[in-house]
Amino acid sequence: MSDIDNKEKPKLGARAPLGLKRTVETGKVKQSFSHGRSNTVVVEVKRRRVLGRPGEADATPTPEPEVAKAPAAPAPAPAAPQRPAPAPESNRPMTPLERREQQERLLREAEEARMAALEETRRREEQARTQATEEERRRAEENRRAEEAARQQAEEEARRAQEAPAAPVEEPAAEAKPEERAASPAPAPRRFTPVQAPRRPEPPARPARPGPRGGDDRRQSGKLTVTRALSDDEGARARSLAALKRAREKERRAHMSGYGQPQAKQVRDVVVPEAITVGELANRMAERGADLVKALFKMGSPVTLTQTIDQDTAELLVTEFGHRIKRVSESDIDIQSTEDVDAPETLQPRPPVVTIMGHVDHGKTSLLDALRGTDVATGEAGGITQHIGAYQVTVKDGSKITFLDTPGHEAFSEMRARGANITDIVVLVVAADDGLRPQTIEAINHTKAAGVPMIVAINKIDKPEAKPQKVREELLQHEVIVEDMGGDVQDVEVSALKKTNLDALIEKIQLQAELLELRANPDRDAEGTVVEAKLDKGRGPVATILVGRGTLRVGDVFVVGAESGKVRALIDDKGRNVKEAGPSTPVEVLGISGVPGAGDPLTVVENEARAREVAAYRAGVIQQKRTTAAPASLESMFSALREKQAIEYPVVVKADTQGSVEAIVGALNKIGTEDIRVRILSAAVGGITESDVVLASASRAPIIGFNVRPNAKAREIATRDGVAFKYYDVIYNLTDEIRAGMAGQLGPEAIEHVVGRAEVREVFSAGKHGKAAGLLVTEGYIRKALRARITRNDVIIYNGAIASLRRFKDDVAEVRAGLECGVTFENTTDIKAGDYLETYEVELRERTL
Repeated sequence: MSDIDNKEKPKLGARAPLGLKRTVETGKVKQSFSHGRSNTVVVEVKRRRVLGRPGEADATPTPEPEVAKAPAAPAPAPAAPQRPAPAPESNRPMTPLERREQQERLLREAEEARMAALEETRRREEQARTQATEEERRRAEENRRAEEAARQQAEEEARRAQEAPAAPVEEPAAEAKPEERAASPAPAPRRFTPVQAPRRPEPPARPARPGPRGGDDRRQSGKLTVTRALSDDEGARARSLAALKRAREKERRAHMSGYGQPQAKQVRDVVVPEAITVGELANRMAERGADLVKALFKMGSPVTLTQTIDQDTAELLVTEFGHRIKRVSESDIDIQSTEDVDAPETLQPRPPVVTIMGHVDHGKTSLLDALRGTDVATGEAGGITQHIGAYQVTVKDGSKITFLDTPGHEAFSEMRARGANITDIVVLVVAADDGLRPQTIEAINHTKAAGVPMIVAINKIDKPEAKPQKVREELLQHEVIVEDMGGDVQDVEVSALKKTNLDALIEKIQLQAELLELRANPDRDAEGTVVEAKLDKGRGPVATILVGRGTLRVGDVFVVGAESGKVRALIDDKGRNVKEAGPSTPVEVLGISGVPGAGDPLTVVENEARAREVAAYRAGVIQQKRTTAAPASLESMFSALREKQAIEYPVVVKADTQGSVEAIVGALNKIGTEDIRVRILSAAVGGITESDVVLASASRAPIIGFNVRPNAKAREIATRDGVAFKYYDVIYNLTDEIRAGMAGQLGPEAIEHVVGRAEVREVFSAGKHGKAAGLLVTEGYIRKALRARITRNDVIIYNGAIASLRRFKDDVAEVRAGLECGVTFENTTDIKAGDYLETYEVELRERTL
């Protein structure tokens, strides 16, 4: 039977050892994969043999160990007695090499059985974990226990199989002949490491690696083994790796809390101001903007995401989507510092803020120079102050006084008004030789409106023509009564040039400050006022801030006007970097998002989000006021139409500071007349850029640069497009030249002068000239070279030239009053008796504004 089997079965690659039966059977099995793929593989079935001593009959084959309760391969038929073979071949003992190969083969078979058991165990555990019910978990546990028992049994069988062939080698053969023992070579040392893993049971959750290549055995989960190929249980085959991944993902989703269940809608508190866009409301509600637009459309309000809706409509939407509305007003968004009052116990004395006011060239800046011990006036163009300067002076006793130097020109009245609003004491400088002037009176009015005390400093008393007493008398006309005349206003005669009585002025300021009891809380968030703001090329927007209360520190987040920022650096009036600034301290602040307006309040807030929110709200209010400004009455509408009929003189204004921009704009608006007015295309802080030149080129407007210059690119574009630059550093020159330019654009003014009047008495035929009029000159004279017009019932019916002038039959050049003459006209024959004739001449006079 074995001969037949040996003939039918194909040989393996290697030659079988002599004297041993073949232990391999082959067959083909079809292997199926996922997605309809299949493969045909060759399966090897191995049988175990136990070899005895030479001459003994073959032992009964050891049965194949049962692996994972799978039906074992069919046992081969009992081996028939071997055919008689030559004695030298059948009775010789096994060599050490053959015994080593036999042991290695047995070890490989045991390891393969163990790995098959481990793979089956892992697969069944994965299937057990994916079951949701308790019954399936229980069954999986039972299967695991059974597989564990089978695995242990297989390991026990493998251990016995490993120890079985070693007995004949180690036991001495009594029947062997001495010459055979001598002929047998000594056993070679073992060149392989015995597998010790089967002796130590391993946890089923971490199976050993399938081969010497290592790696993750999950990739081998679909490998077909002998046991699976011969098993009738189709469920014993492992699924593909993709199927395992899908199963694990499904299990993970199943164990997620609330997966697949309808989520509970989150109810939010939605903050809604008085006006809000649909898109912003959708963001605050965490809803889709399209859903809000659809809901509004169903309500009968077709809108877009960028359209603004009122608070009531927003409330309907919020309620419709199941949220809670929280209404806020302007006071909730904007910062109301007037309601924040410091406790009396937190207040500490602070330096007084003194504003120097007066007329142009009365010595305000020179007086401040004398107090500071520095020279600021020489730095101002034309000897006049163009900006508000803020300085802090330390007097002899160690106390400090903050001075604000305001310009005296009328164009800076608004800046002076801001200076009066943030000041504690006003020092009114009046020149003793000049007396009260218009700007002096204006400063008095600002001081009274601000409700602050005044100290009169009569300057230039060193001049021979100085008359201090006359100044005191002139002040009486404006209800300013000094102490020498029985009033309560302090006055002092000083000389900024000779530094006379400066100590007396300081003493009066300190006395007035003591009466005011100036105090502030330095231990709180800072609040201040913008004295001046500008755009510096190297540092960006820079604002001069006068701190009112609290302490401003580097790193504070603030909002100033419609701008926000974070304090990047603080610079005092002497150009030094400081870390903080207390009450009544002027500092330059760097780190603003844009250039604020002079007089804007500065407030430190808790975070940048709050600062941006307040700044955006204030910017929206400013934009809304600008766009909604409309004529309020019929008269204003007609006046607006009349203004549009006037000639416009477009200009682009760029200045170094915000205060200068406002002053220039105010001065230019006052120049206009009914015939021509200034149209300011743009007014901003900073140097002249390419965009300014492009804007001016479109309207053929000049660019006014006040203490600023264009960059190289702007000059190139201006040269190409023919845009004119006008540079100024004194506002007098600016207004005078703009006034002259506007007058030049209007052209010369035509003025009529009536020379003579005459009455038409008769009308005669004049041949080719049509008709001639017989006139009686009543006033002046009639001259041929003059222009004439004929009026009938005070209505002009002809306006032209005189063709001929005759007295009797002679042509004359002029006819005086009281005489008669004959006149013919060009291009008209509509002359009747009773008409009146006027002759006039036109004078072209240069126009001035």
